[in-house]
Amino acid sequence: ILGMGMVVLGFVLLILLITVSNKMNVDPLFYVFAAFSFTCMVGLTNALEQDGFISGFMGYYLKMGEPHLSTAYAVMMSYWEGVIHLVLFLTIIHRMFKGKSYRSLGLLWAGSSIAHQIVHIPGVVIGKYGANIRPAFWRNVPFFLVPFWAASLLFSRPRQVPVIPADKISVEQRKGLLSRPVDLLLSVLLLGAMAFSVFRGFVVLDCPLDTCFTYIYQYEPYLKDPVGFPRVMMLVYLFYALPLLTVFAYGLKTPGCSWMLDWTIFFAGAMAQAQWCHIGASLHSRTPFTYRVPADKWWPVITLNVLLAAVPALLALRCHTNPTYFMKPVPEGRTNNEKKKN
Repeated sequence: ILGMGMVVLGFVLLILLITVSNKMNVDPLFYVFAAFSFTCMVGLTNALEQDGFISGFMGYYLKMGEPHLSTAYAVMMSYWEGVIHLVLFLTIIHRMFKGKSYRSLGLLWAGSSIAHQIVHIPGVVIGKYGANIRPAFWRNVPFFLVPFWAASLLFSRPRQVPVIPADKISVEQRKGLLSRPVDLLLSVLLLGAMAFSVFRGFVVLDCPLDTCFTYIYQYEPYLKDPVGFPRVMMLVYLFYALPLLTVFAYGLKTPGCSWMLDWTIFFAGAMAQAQWCHIGASLHSRTPFTYRVPADKWWPVITLNVLLAAVPALLALRCHTNPTYFMKPVPEGRTNNEKKKN
């Protein structure tokens, strides 16, 4: 199965090479986005079959290749891949051949795809399916490595920024956090997201506090699902998302942090993908009833999880609708000199 998968992927790449052979200067990322578009359709097929909309396509592969793809987490992951990623790929390819910038969309996909794989692969290895890993599972390795390469390529490319007068930049960057109510609210939300990430990290690490015990048994029992994905996700939040949330809070307080314009998009894609899978899996019928969110705790749990996905998206939106505060600081005296010249 692994060999056939590699042959099919190679065949897809060959078709792509032949298709664009008459075009000059084809962006290497085109082959990534086009080939991954094909795998998106495989993911969507799996999700539709597991939910009973179609049948007869994935049974043999799941039995002999990757049985974990029948779990609730994998089903939600497949929906995201087959819908959101596919739309992103088609939009990026369209913009690519129209000569338009696709850097932000590419970073959004890179964050989403990396979040997908850093939970998916370790979750399979440490979860209940870890004792039955088949060779076909290792076809995920290139899908793990390629997004990191694509992200590094996208980050290294120049960013398109609007032309903002030096006066406006200088005035905006003199404002403190209390003078920027939107940024103040986002800072508070970031602190809340940080606290929630730390708390759930402690929960999956079997913290003996009564609060942690109550939360995992009465609010989010999905965190102890033996499939392994929720445990890995909470640890990713604790060790990777938490530092990023911290530096974003710093970026909202400190003027001139231009890296915020890129990393907030990347992070928004990662958190949207992760929270979609987590929320969906905790409610899905394929999750055993004892691990689903209790009906009487549905609203507080889902609200907190939706907010955790929404905060990075709102932060990215704020950074890109009004990037003035994050532009490089204007050297002292430059504004006055420009006024004299004018």
